[in-house]
Amino acid sequence: LEDLRIPPAYVKTFQGPPHGIQVERDKLNKYGRSLLGCTIKPKLGLSAKNYGRACYECLRGGLDFTKDDENVNSQPFMRWRDRFLFVAEATYKAQAETGEIKGHYLNATAGNCEEMLKRAECAKHLGVPIVMHDYLTGGFTANTSLAHYCRDNGLLLHIHRAMHAVIDRQRNHGMHFRVLAKA
Repeated sequence: LEDLRIPPAYVKTFQGPPHGIQVERDKLNKYGRSLLGCTIKPKLGLSAKNYGRACYECLRGGLDFTKDDENVNSQPFMRWRDRFLFVAEATYKAQAETGEIKGHYLNATAGNCEEMLKRAECAKHLGVPIVMHDYLTGGFTANTSLAHYCRDNGLLLHIHRAMHAVIDRQRNHGMHFRVLAKA
C-alpha cells in the first residue's frame, strides 16, 4: 500500500496532533535555531541512576533535550519509576546550572493502557513536559488514549515509530510509511 486518501468528512472527526514544534519551542523557550537533542545510549544496561547521570551530562553539556530509546521501558535493571525520578532530577539540576529550560522525552509505553497512563501521570506530577510513546508496538488505541490524556493535561507527546521497518521496508508487501503516518 503506497498511499491512501482519507475523505475530508472523515478527517474532520479526528482532533489531530494537539501540539506542534512551536509549542515545543515555547515550552523550552528556544527560538531562532535548531533544537539540539540526543537519544541516550547505550539503550540497555544502565541503572536508573547512571541513566539519569548520562542525561544530566548531555543537558549540562549544551543539549536542549534528551530522549529515551524505544527499548527503554521497565527492565529489572532499570524500572520505569526509578528512571523517571532520576531523569527529572537530572533535568532540573541541568536547568539550575545553565539557566536554560531543558527537556527529556520519557517513554511511557507499557503493556497495557492503564500502565501507560500511570506513567504519563507520574511524568506530569514530576513536571516533565514531554512523554513519548512507541505507537506501533503500543497500538493505535493506546496511542489515541495517550494523545487525549496529553491534550487534557498540557503534556507534549512525542511519537516514536519503533517496529515500522517490519511493515514499511518490505519490497513485495507491506505499506509505505506515509500510510502509517496518516494513521
